[in-house]
Amino acid sequence: QVRLVESGGGLVQAGGSLRLSCAASGSIFNINAMGWYRQGPGKQREFVARITSGGSRNYADSVKGRFTISRDNAENTVYLQMNSLKPADTAVYYCNALKAWNDYWGQGTQVTVSS
Repeated sequence: QVRLVESGGGLVQAGGSLRLSCAASGSIFNINAMGWYRQGPGKQREFVARITSGGSRNYADSVKGRFTISRDNAENTVYLQMNSLKPADTAVYYCNALKAWNDYWGQGTQVTVSS
């Protein structure tokens, strides 16, 4: 089992920045990729960003150029730096880990961007 704990959400004005953290614990060996998804009010969960074990990064078109995913292997932590935030970025952000074709999820952290 992989346990994921997110932190760093909050309320910010449009144009502001936040950094989310996701700490992984448990059976963390051979995790293929870690990433972030979000679910806005009345919307389905959607992909935001991902970083693979090899360091490759992918982003949703809606966040390219504004969000950056990174990781600290020593701390088993993945970060999502979010800049130039928009009200449309308001959502619950979930950390995800992919291991042996199994998905693991954190409990989510709320990000609210006011206009």
